[in-house]
Amino acid sequence: MRAPVAVVILAAGKGTRMRSILPKVLQPLAGRSLLSHVLDTALALEPARIHVVCGYRGSDVAAAHADYPVAWVEQPEQLGTGHAVACALPDIPDDHRVLVLAGDVPLVTAETLAPLLEGEQLTLLAARVDEPSGYGRLIRDGSGAVQAIVEEKDAGPEQRAVREINTGILAAPAGPLRRWMAGLSAANAQGEYYLTDAVAAAHRDGVPVDARLAADAHEVAGVNDQAQLAHVERLWQRRAAQGLMRDGLRLTAPERFTLRGTVHFGADAAVDADCLFEGEVVLGDRVSVGQGAVLRDCAVEDGAAIGPYTVAEEARIGAGCEVGPFAHLRAGTRLEAGARVGNFVETKKAQLGPGAKANHLSYVGDAGVGAHANLGAGTITCNYDGADKHRTQIGADAFIGSGTQLVAPVRIGERATVGAGTTVTRDAEADALTVGRSRARTIRGWQRPGLTPRSGSTDDGDTPPDSGSATE
Repeated sequence: MRAPVAVVILAAGKGTRMRSILPKVLQPLAGRSLLSHVLDTALALEPARIHVVCGYRGSDVAAAHADYPVAWVEQPEQLGTGHAVACALPDIPDDHRVLVLAGDVPLVTAETLAPLLEGEQLTLLAARVDEPSGYGRLIRDGSGAVQAIVEEKDAGPEQRAVREINTGILAAPAGPLRRWMAGLSAANAQGEYYLTDAVAAAHRDGVPVDARLAADAHEVAGVNDQAQLAHVERLWQRRAAQGLMRDGLRLTAPERFTLRGTVHFGADAAVDADCLFEGEVVLGDRVSVGQGAVLRDCAVEDGAAIGPYTVAEEARIGAGCEVGPFAHLRAGTRLEAGARVGNFVETKKAQLGPGAKANHLSYVGDAGVGAHANLGAGTITCNYDGADKHRTQIGADAFIGSGTQLVAPVRIGERATVGAGTTVTRDAEADALTVGRSRARTIRGWQRPGLTPRSGSTDDGDTPPDSGSATE
């Protein structure tokens, strides 16, 4: 039977090389903190307890992960990884097996870690890499057994040539680990207490030391600066895209797809290049998402088409709808089956009924649009009076002409027609035409400031607005 597992996550460092005011473990990866990825992996192992050792801005780190069932341990001074583990050990029983994880190594999987939890030996997670700079090296004796880990700053030329590296992840029985941590020395190049010195201590005590190699060295990539963070981001995105495609999502350019949340999808859903999904995104059967679209907490039903460079936030898009290109659906937008929202149309808290259309250059906010109503180009619902928001209700089969302003609160009746260029300030009757325009007039001979007069032109002055020369 496997011993109870206590996970210790090291998350106390500032991350000076990140050049950021955020603690390193709060740096974002795929829309979440580095530490949240490590916590999710730890929870998948079903441990008895998770202990997170924090230091720099520890209260901020804890507050950002308040929903996780963990014990927060303070490391008042950052004196090294061995000291950090020692801070957590007083709350861990001797019969537990301790798994030590790094808060800045976010890609390691539960499947890779599970073998470390078995047995009574000290087990390291190691990797073979082409470029080992910055990592501690595994030193083996003549029989191939691991006898020590030497940090790069303490290594000689021969040791630095070793390409088998320590990932910072290990598992050991709590009782011996407690003893080994108590005997650590800071007599090294960094003046710190190294967790890795436990390997030499175990070797002296006759405790077997096992080194498990990660099948994929990318899985144990750490983050110390912005370049490494960007590298790990792309590794994470590549893994996510591969998983989605294996499950049936069609990604035209998987290397140019970005996911910062979760996506659920039906059969034959297709996503073009450069799309960004955030939060929870749901795509129905046969949904197509055009290039450069951004979907945030959206549900898109069967057969809907999202045009290129559309932005949709907290919106529900019904079956067979057409949206975009270059549309912006803001929070509270609901499109019923077959509705159409075209280029450079913005909606907010708007409900468009089945078959309703707003195809060009319009703003529809705090509005209800009935089935098969048509909003012409340049239609604006004037919903804000400077203090409060007001609602516009447009009836089924209404036709709103281009360049119309609907000054809320106002109702447009069913099958009503509103003439182009009208400013509607009171309810428009059903089955009737509502039109309101100021009369146009032509003033001959008027000279625009700064415009050179044409040869032979004369200035006849204003033409009276009611004369026969005025045009409408």
